[in-house]
Amino acid sequence: MTVERTSDREVVVTRVFDAPARLVYAAWTQPELFQKWWLPKSMGMVLYACEMDVRVGGRYRLNFGEGADFFGRYLEVTPPSRLSWTNEEGGEDGSVTTVTFEEKNGRTLVVVTELYPTKEALDAAGTGAQEAMRETFAQLDELLLTL
Repeated sequence: MTVERTSDREVVVTRVFDAPARLVYAAWTQPELFQKWWLPKSMGMVLYACEMDVRVGGRYRLNFGEGADFFGRYLEVTPPSRLSWTNEEGGEDGSVTTVTFEEKNGRTLVVVTELYPTKEALDAAGTGAQEAMRETFAQLDELLLTL
């Protein structure tokens, strides 16, 4: 996995999974699968609710209890190759996430791009979420073995 700050406003994470794109895409778009891998187990948090209306203009909400929610709307939905959504819990400083899925020989290259509205917004966000992806992607590896 690589994590790279590609500009003042953008961070790109890349990772290859040993599974076809249709399965990796399903793990990102089906709530019952997404809940199994997305939250790093080491954080000790609980994902109480996962609502995903995966279509252009559809909304998502991830609830961690006590009003702690991640939420936004889907901007692009192209199965099984591309997803894009807003991260509105950050208000005006919220990023737009784009994920691409490129399959070659049964393996899938996933590229996650986080684009922030300003350099300051990215600086404030830091790379914690991207670093947590190491653990979540390992959890995704485990899930993909069962699909």
